[in-house]
Amino acid sequence: MASMGRPRLRDLFDESPTPHIAHPPHTHRRDYYVATDGSFESTGAGLGVIIETASGKRVARLAIPDGAPDNNVAEYRALHLGLDALAARAPESAAVGVLVDHDDLASNVNAAVLAGRDREFRTVAGLSHPPGTAHHWRGIRARIAGFETVRAAAVASGQNPAHPLANAPEEYAHVNRNTASGRPTRQSTEQVPPPSRADRHAGD
Repeated sequence: MASMGRPRLRDLFDESPTPHIAHPPHTHRRDYYVATDGSFESTGAGLGVIIETASGKRVARLAIPDGAPDNNVAEYRALHLGLDALAARAPESAAVGVLVDHDDLASNVNAAVLAGRDREFRTVAGLSHPPGTAHHWRGIRARIAGFETVRAAAVASGQNPAHPLANAPEEYAHVNRNTASGRPTRQSTEQVPPPSRADRHAGD
């Protein structure tokens, strides 16, 4: 249960499992926390993103209508969007905690982080991602490599604060106008890392 007075995303991250990566108390502290969710409906749904600092200061909220063909693609799109948004607002030295309610996606992110220590990328080579997510998976990996450290935690859908934004993007459209981006420290539209960065260490 979240502690009173503490940042919500930090609490959720601290209390949630991080597949493939041990989560001892002295290493779980992050500079930024990103919660993302992708929602799929036959009539279309959306992508939700919330970014906070370790102190609980809100950095961004996004609620974007989307027409993903299925839920898996929606989840990968949402994380890709969230990491792109964070990359425009955070330094490369940031330690990042990711919260998603898609267990396989959390596992893949952490496996990719571990693969950053393997110069032959054997861990990533053995990963599988759902059909239709290849482009977004490459973008996610590029963003993972662009931060000092990244870990992903798996949360229940009902606990994911990005869930309402993804399920009713029209209702929450105002959050896109109210996002305080501050002065971006870096920004890129690249979706795939260039060869010079392809084998960059992906953090812990």
